[in-house]
Amino acid sequence: MEFQGGVHAIPQLPKEPPVKLLGGLIEVRSLARMQEDELREAEQANTAPEIEGLAAYIRKCWSEAKEAKEDKVEPLLLKAIRQRRGEYDPDMLAILKEQGSTIIYMLLTSNKCRAAASWLREALGDMPWGCSPTPVSDIDDETKAGIIEVAEQQIQQAMMLGVVPTKDAVKQFMLAVRDQAYAKIQEAAKERADRMTEKMKDQLKEGGFEEALDAFIDDLVTFPAAILKGPVIRVRPMLKWIPMQNGTFSVNTEDAFRLEWERVDPFNIYPAPDATNIDDGYLIERHRLTRESLVAMRDVEGYSAPAINAVLDEYGRGGLSEWLSIDSERVDAEGKPYQAMNNPSKLIDALQFWGSVQGKLLLEWGMDPAEIDDPLAEYHIEAWLVGRWVIKATLNPDPLHRKPYYKTSWETIPGCFWGRSIPDLCADTQAICNAAARALVNNMSIASGPQVVYDISKLPEGENLTEMRPWKIWQYQNNEYEAPTSQQPISFFQPASNAAELMGIYEKFSQLADEYTGIPRYMAGTSSSGAGRTASGMSMLMTNAGKSIKNVVASVDRVLKPAIERLYFYNMMYLDDMELKGDVNIVADGAEALVRKQQQQQRQNEFLNIVASNPIFAQIVGQEGLAYMLREVAKTLGLDTDKIVPALPILRAREAMAQQQALQAQVQQQAMANQQNGQAANGGTPAKPDNNMDQRRLMDGTPQENAGATTPKRA
Repeated sequence: MEFQGGVHAIPQLPKEPPVKLLGGLIEVRSLARMQEDELREAEQANTAPEIEGLAAYIRKCWSEAKEAKEDKVEPLLLKAIRQRRGEYDPDMLAILKEQGSTIIYMLLTSNKCRAAASWLREALGDMPWGCSPTPVSDIDDETKAGIIEVAEQQIQQAMMLGVVPTKDAVKQFMLAVRDQAYAKIQEAAKERADRMTEKMKDQLKEGGFEEALDAFIDDLVTFPAAILKGPVIRVRPMLKWIPMQNGTFSVNTEDAFRLEWERVDPFNIYPAPDATNIDDGYLIERHRLTRESLVAMRDVEGYSAPAINAVLDEYGRGGLSEWLSIDSERVDAEGKPYQAMNNPSKLIDALQFWGSVQGKLLLEWGMDPAEIDDPLAEYHIEAWLVGRWVIKATLNPDPLHRKPYYKTSWETIPGCFWGRSIPDLCADTQAICNAAARALVNNMSIASGPQVVYDISKLPEGENLTEMRPWKIWQYQNNEYEAPTSQQPISFFQPASNAAELMGIYEKFSQLADEYTGIPRYMAGTSSSGAGRTASGMSMLMTNAGKSIKNVVASVDRVLKPAIERLYFYNMMYLDDMELKGDVNIVADGAEALVRKQQQQQRQNEFLNIVASNPIFAQIVGQEGLAYMLREVAKTLGLDTDKIVPALPILRAREAMAQQQALQAQVQQQAMANQQNGQAANGGTPAKPDNNMDQRRLMDGTPQENAGATTPKRA
């Protein structure tokens, strides 16, 4: 996990000159003298052979990664930006201008990217992840002992009543008690998992996860790779309102730790040349820091204050730029002003290095020897290099040496770090559609009116050839040296229109773009022919399109799951609330949610009607089951579930109260019955005869005489 300084309060300068004890005498040093001494000490430390070796190694890795990326990856990044913005490459633009062709760019790629991004945001908008308890939660020794104790007590009670159970009966009874304990443990684990889920959702919202994911989606549909980073621990100033005695509030600013998430610019990430994933080899991220952020880092554990002061002294006035050739091209591709390339804000470039180095270098840099067991072993570290200064070098806090980065591509290429983007997939079709559109515009311009041919040898001198109007009289004469001819000095012809053929070409290759990218045009909401003319046909088309994009959503799930797991590990390690902690699995089901979302609500309603209409099903599901289904239906409708369906503890309390009231009513009825029986025995009002008595009643209420009695005859 990365610990990166955020906005800190600038340390206050000492009010009194610092003092130093020399042989019993006190040396008073001015602030300027102290800063000079500190700079000298940092210079000496950073020019030591070991530190020079660490800085040289990081810069060597930076040079290798930069060279490998410049060859093939950076041109793809620049082309992707231009293609989505609807601009030609500089070389192609120069050719078109030289030819005098119309400059038109069809936004085919841009439309595909927008449609894909909207679908991904819809699939991932509801945070399709959660914490669920493991299928079989662990049972601690104390709980196991409790299960055995309860079983033994119940068996002893049965034996006291004269019932001697067999071995098989005891075994079955023990298994039943164990199953009951497992059920209670799973229920408790589910409650802990739900509380952990709510806590993590709150952390993600405060840490800007939604904004980072939104930018990540834009990168995913545009560039060969999209990178998400987090959680990054930063210190941010927070406003705290303090109540006053007069009823008002005063505001106070306090520094607080916060877990943050961010999108990493693909232009600023540099993997090892042979890397296939994030954790394969070293990784370098290029940062652009302000002087304020560097000052804030001096108070963060792990950063070297003397080295940061040296950086501020050397680059604080003019800035530092790890100049790259792509910087100027990127400024042009993004449409930024040319002045942006000259670093007008005086930002300072820093290289964040993730990789392994020898423990000896870390010890000589000043790391705690307790963290380095073997000086000759390789240790995974996070280091920051600014110019020639190593301002930070700490061990990677992740026990598995993972980096806090997560990457995926629209279409992954096995064995490659960079995949294929939507602009890559439709590059050829985009170029052909552009060519067809340019030819169509040029042809329509030429064929919009007739072409005129003048024989200037037959027209009088000074005739205005461009003046043409109705009923104009043209004067001309034949050359005396030429034979008379019937050819007119002015003639017209109509160029042929190829609009239909060019439109057919455009339509064909735009359809191929649909196939190549897996993003049909109706995903953007545009009308279509054939099956798309009806609602059922459009639903079928959308379902099929969902199948093609399911793989992309599944790749995003493989990014979300480790990212959320990293946050879960942090909470398990550092949070004090034990009610949140439990043995859980992180489930990311964005792909599944995309497939079932269209039919989920309808099926929920159907299932709820079946259960509610059948008393047997309702009895099996129970009150808690029905409440759960109602809450799920309310969630899909965007309703406040707590205001519609009571929470589970409230339902249980109501059920217990109802059972208690029913028991009290039963006791009262029994007491009244006993009282009536007692009155009858003492000569009081006799109780009504029941069905076992000799005097019975027919179904209509007529008394039925005894079978052995003589029935008197009616007159």
